[in-house]
Amino acid sequence: MSQPHVAILDDEAEIRRILADALSGAGFRTSTYSRATEFEAALKRTAPDVCLVDLGLPDRDGLALVHRLALESGASIIIISGRANTADRVTGLELGADDYIIKPFEPAEVVARVRARLRKARTAPDHSGSVARFNGWEAHFDRYLLIGEDGVEVPFSHAEGEVLRLFLDAPKRLISRTQMQETLGGAAGESFDRAMDVRISRLRAKLGEDPKNPRLIKTIYGAGYIFLGDVSWA
Repeated sequence: MSQPHVAILDDEAEIRRILADALSGAGFRTSTYSRATEFEAALKRTAPDVCLVDLGLPDRDGLALVHRLALESGASIIIISGRANTADRVTGLELGADDYIIKPFEPAEVVARVRARLRKARTAPDHSGSVARFNGWEAHFDRYLLIGEDGVEVPFSHAEGEVLRLFLDAPKRLISRTQMQETLGGAAGESFDRAMDVRISRLRAKLGEDPKNPRLIKTIYGAGYIFLGDVSWA
């Protein structure tokens, strides 16, 4: 079995060294980049399993890069940044990151978060090449795309796709916050809950849901969520 590949993008050489040493010692294959341009060029030749991305890059806005990766890449995205305020964490997660780690960090924690993302990917049902049909919509997980009855195409991020797939795999069943955290990975707590709120809110908007009375993704207060659509997989 090949080693999982982790791509590291950070303009600080010492941070790149610390991360690469910790991950290599834990059995991962790593590649490191100091600039977004070389990182993006490398992505045309290889497909990492996990991308560790700093936000403070010299040649590109880190959040814009995260958003592009979320829409175009199948890799899990973990932001590693010195920006510790809640607004930056929420924005990063809203734009499609799967996790957010604040500098300074413990290398062992980064290794654990990477393993959690990969474990989630291994245990998730493999619908990567499948199409889910529900209530007039088609969800193409290989293309990260929703297509409506009128042919309108609505892209979704990797992170949003994980939540949507969780709902489509268990329609008309209650999914608790605890189940979401265990399935999707990430550290439990306020940041995870906020990330889920953001992703679900964005999915509802993309599905044309009335935020005051959603018909597909229902919130069961104090319990979790239920997806009420009729789902078939092609």
